Amino acid sequence: MHIETRDGAHLHVKEAGAGKPVVLIHGWPLTGDMFEYQTLALLEAGYRVITYDRRGFGQSAHPATGYDYDTFADDLAAVLDKLDVREANLVGFSMGGGEIARYLTRHGSDRVAKTVLVSSVVPYLLKDDSNPDGVDASVFEDMKSEIRKDRFAFLQTFAKQFYGVGVISRPVSSALLDWTFTLALMASPKATLDCVDAFGRTDFRPDLKSFTKPTLVIHGTSDATVPIAPSGKAAAAGIPGSTYIEYDGEPHGLFATDPERLNRDLIQFIG
Repeated sequence: MHIETRDGAHLHVKEAGAGKPVVLIHGWPLTGDMFEYQTLALLEAGYRVITYDRRGFGQSAHPATGYDYDTFADDLAAVLDKLDVREANLVGFSMGGGEIARYLTRHGSDRVAKTVLVSSVVPYLLKDDSNPDGVDASVFEDMKSEIRKDRFAFLQTFAKQFYGVGVISRPVSSALLDWTFTLALMASPKATLDCVDAFGRTDFRPDLKSFTKPTLVIHGTSDATVPIAPSGKAAAAGIPGSTYIEYDGEPHGLFATDPERLNRDLIQFIG
């Protein structure tokens, strides 16, 4: 189905199952389909599962503008409002964690039961004087340069880092890498570029106070895409009462490298 946002963009939404609602918010540069393992496990556990493609990605509209977190948060609000989702369990992976943070600030938590940040960019990735453990700005500029030069080659290389694939390490199959590449190709080049600045430079530290519902933070200790210090560890420290779980040795894409553990932890927390 498609849902219209406040500014007239259409978001591609998938909904299945009944029971407690779980809304899965995808990472860059993928689509809602990245949650294949989680969707199946949640449906089999009796949940109502909702995924959607962020504007500019997958089968959603590909507008020229709107790739900022205020807009992304309003898009999430449109999904929850149009589907009349109440007592939602919001699960944000990577840049999807930012939607949750900004949504809570802009729209409150009336529709929310619990929140989960998985390999999330919250609270602040960019390295500066206030965030010495962050990622140097040159990393994001290099990413954008490579995307402009050859987006296709960049995406294939990026996917290997994303899942921790190395000379010896093979945590996912070549077929899953191909699938990831296919999902990433569906994004507009403009969205792919603009979202590097969105997730790389947006400071969510002021949004942490908006996390007033039970929150679970999960992060892999070997995440080379979103380093754990300025993200998972900082989020857990900044959200009072949050539950924090480190996945030892896991890379960024732990939804596919250790799906059984992630599914188990999600279901236990939401339970």
